[in-house]
Amino acid sequence: MSTLTTTVEAPSAAPARPAYRVTGRRVLTSEWAKLWSLRSTWITLGLGLLFLVAFGLIASSRYKSGIGSGHLDRDFAKSTAVSLSLFGTNFAQLALGVLGVLVTAGEYSTGMIRSTLAAVPRRLPVLWSKAAVFGLVALVVGTLGAFVAFGFGSGIVSGTPAAMSLTHAGVVRSLLGAGLYLGLVGVIGTALGALLRSVAGGISVLVATLMLIPGLISLLPSSWQDNISPYLPSNAGEAMFALSHDSTTLSPTAGLLVFLGWTVLALAGAAYRLVRSDA
Repeated sequence: MSTLTTTVEAPSAAPARPAYRVTGRRVLTSEWAKLWSLRSTWITLGLGLLFLVAFGLIASSRYKSGIGSGHLDRDFAKSTAVSLSLFGTNFAQLALGVLGVLVTAGEYSTGMIRSTLAAVPRRLPVLWSKAAVFGLVALVVGTLGAFVAFGFGSGIVSGTPAAMSLTHAGVVRSLLGAGLYLGLVGVIGTALGALLRSVAGGISVLVATLMLIPGLISLLPSSWQDNISPYLPSNAGEAMFALSHDSTTLSPTAGLLVFLGWTVLALAGAAYRLVRSDA
């Protein structure tokens, strides 16, 4: 008589979960590492800081020599230590804005964006992380440069009608406003890079928005200029760090709100394209 033995196989173990999870903190960390791994980051940030400080010192020195010789240019007649020190802001914004474009559009030009979005499938955290990381870096560099430029510039114009110190009303607010403006310019550059996915295209739009369009607006009738010009990104940004304003310019608070609106608009456009189209 034979006995049949039935062997029951144990159920296979469930596949182990991956040892990592995609979290906001890890996405930020990865973007931080990618930003500082590029040589262009160090070079461009250095140029931005150099432009901000060097042109501020040049403007302050020119004002000092004009006062001493009695042949002060009309453009410098109402200058202050703050306006002279922040003269290089227009040049620094190009360096930081261009680097912002490279942060996002550079990944599209090399194809690395596919690896990035494969690691973070939800996509939008990538955009928010890039904007936050570079915006913070540009803010720190811009603020540092503004205070350094003012520290040296105020020493150069000491004893002149433009002389000011940090204790004067509005000086600290203006310097912080300049740093915030440069930080937001970096965010806009990042958004343009993600929106256009082209380094050349992003830089072209950035330069046109900040420098060319204000010049073209001057060709319009005066009544149109008064209604349009204050709300342009560059003019609203300048209002953020101006010591005073008149009826033709925005107040610092209004300038900040308008420039924030432009920043949010650029990020919204980049987010829409990132979600709606393939990498």
